[in-house]
Amino acid sequence: MARDFWAERGIALGEEQEIRIPLTRSYSGVSLELPIVVRRAAEPGPTVFISAAVHGDEINGTGVVQRLVVDPPFTLKRGTLLLIPVVNLLGFERHDRYLPDRRDLNRSFPGTPTGSLASRIAHVVTTEIIENCDYGIDIHTAAIRRTNFPNVRADLTDRRTAAFARGFGAELLLSGEGPDGSLRRAACERGCPTFVVEAGETWKVEPAILEFVTQGITNALIKLNMVEGERVLPSYRIETDTTNWVRSQEGGFLQFHVAPGDLVRRDQPLATNRALTGRVQNTIVSPVNGVVVGMTTMPSVAPGDPVVHLAYCRRGELLRVEKTLDELSDDSLYERLRGELATNVTVVDWHDDFVVEELPTEPS
Repeated sequence: MARDFWAERGIALGEEQEIRIPLTRSYSGVSLELPIVVRRAAEPGPTVFISAAVHGDEINGTGVVQRLVVDPPFTLKRGTLLLIPVVNLLGFERHDRYLPDRRDLNRSFPGTPTGSLASRIAHVVTTEIIENCDYGIDIHTAAIRRTNFPNVRADLTDRRTAAFARGFGAELLLSGEGPDGSLRRAACERGCPTFVVEAGETWKVEPAILEFVTQGITNALIKLNMVEGERVLPSYRIETDTTNWVRSQEGGFLQFHVAPGDLVRRDQPLATNRALTGRVQNTIVSPVNGVVVGMTTMPSVAPGDPVVHLAYCRRGELLRVEKTLDELSDDSLYERLRGELATNVTVVDWHDDFVVEELPTEPS
C-alpha cells in the first residue's frame, strides 16, 4: 500500500488501539459497530487482517483472535495486525450462521452500499478492511452438526496466495478460488492474498483447534517477516483440488468407522448404516484413497445426507503419509487433534455382518 491508512486513522507505528467501524443499524435503530484491535509494530511492514465468525455460529476463530489479543504468543516486529473477533455480529448475537434476513454474509462480498443488509455489511468490510490490507486469514469451522479436521483453503494457482497459505503449516491444503461472494475470493480479487482456515465445530472453542490455529498464524507471520522465530513444520502436507462428500444411500442410524483426520483407502468402510432395530442395511465405503477432512456428527441420516468429506490423494502419497504418522508420538499436536475431534463421534471397529472377507491393502 502506498498510503498509511492506519496512521490516517490516528494509530501510529508502535501503538495498539481498539477501534469500532460503523457497519449498519439494528431494527431498533441502534448503531452496529465492528470491534477491531489494531496492533502496529515500531517498524513498517505488511498489514494483515485475521477475521473470525463471518458465519455467526463459527466461534472457534473468535477464541483464537481473543487469544492473540489477550495473550499473544509472539511480539510483532514489523507491520500491522488487524484482529477481528466477530465479523457477523448480528448472527453471532443470535448464535446463528446467517444474518437476520437469512442471507449468508460469506456469499455477499464485495457487496454494495445500497444493496441488502448482507451486501451493505460486506461493502463496509471490503472498503474499510480488505482494501487496506496486504494479506488476510479468515477462520471458519464446519457447518452445524459437522466437524472439520483443520485444513487451509486457498487459491494455490496464485503464487503469492500459495506461498502465504503454505506458510501457515497445515497438513491439508485444499486448492480453489473459493465460492462466489466469499470474503477470501473478494479479497484475492482485490490484490489481498487471503486464505481460509477450516477447523472444528460450531458453537465451541476447542482447545487443540485453538492451539493449532494460533500456531499456524504465528507461522504465517514469521513467513512474512513480521514476527521472529522458527516456523513449526507440519507432520506431512497434502495438497489437492479434489474433495467429495460421501453420502448415505438409505435412511438409518450410523456407526462410524473413521474419525476426522483419518487416512482411508479405496473400499475401506467409513460407516455402517443400521435400521433403528439394529439390522445392518448397508456399509458406506470410501470411493478413493484420501483423508477424512470432515464428517457429520449426527448419526441419524436420510437418503442423500452427507456422511464423510474426503480430500483425495494419490496412492503413493497415502503410503508416504502413513509412514510419517507411524513415527509421531501420541502427544504430538496432530495426534491430540485427531483424538479431540474423535470424541465428537462414536467410532467402532468394522466387521461385515454378512460376509467376512479381507480388505485389499494395496488398492489398484
